[in-house]
This record gives sequence, structure tokens and C-alpha cells, in this order.
Amino acid sequence: QVELVESGGGLAQAGDSLRLSCAASGRTFSTYRMGWFRQVPGKEREFVAEISSTGVVAYYADSVKGRFAMSRNNAKNTVYLQMSSLKPEDTAVYYCAADPHTVTSGRPDYWGQGTQVTVSS
Repeated sequence: QVELVESGGGLAQAGDSLRLSCAASGRTFSTYRMGWFRQVPGKEREFVAEISSTGVVAYYADSVKGRFAMSRNNAKNTVYLQMSSLKPEDTAVYYCAADPHTVTSGRPDYWGQGTQVTVSS
């Protein structure tokens, strides 16, 4: 069982930066691939980023590539999403996800409760 708790969301202006954190419980954190998704009301949850279990490889949605960076610290059971050059269209609830194989299927085993990010123009 893995519990995920996101933090770091809030209000930002266009062009600002924010860093989201996701703290995970469980002794097997380092074996999980981790990801970030986001969702706005009335739309499906969309993939943002995924990172390998070792943190060596990361993948990003085209909409955030070059602006967002995902990292992890396995010693702290935490993953991060550094968001830069924020745009109003980045406004969403951001969810952390964990899966032993991949999160990009959209059906990872574990989800966090989400953290709101609001970007004003």
C-alpha cells in the first residue's frame, strides 16, 4: 500500500514558478514509477509527467515540455514537479500517481488527493 500526499499548490501569476511535492509512504517507494496528472472541471484528467524508479528518465506532455521538470528523492520518499513559466492554462488540480510499471496508462495503482494550482494572467 502506498499513500501519496501532494503539497505546494497555490496561486501564481503568469510567468511565475511553483514547486509541487508528493510525499509517499511505504518501503517500496523506490521501486515505483511516479507521475503527475492534472485535471480541470469538466475535462478528463491528463498526463503531465512521469519519472522512472531511479529518477534517471523522465517523460513530459508536450504542453509542459521545457517548462516543467520532475525529479525524485528516494531517500525522502518524495517526488517533485518544478513548474516554470506558468501559464493560465496550467490552472488545474494536480495529482501525484504511483505504479510499479507505468503511470502513462492513466490507471496507476495509487493516487494522491490533489493540490490546486491557479495561474492568473
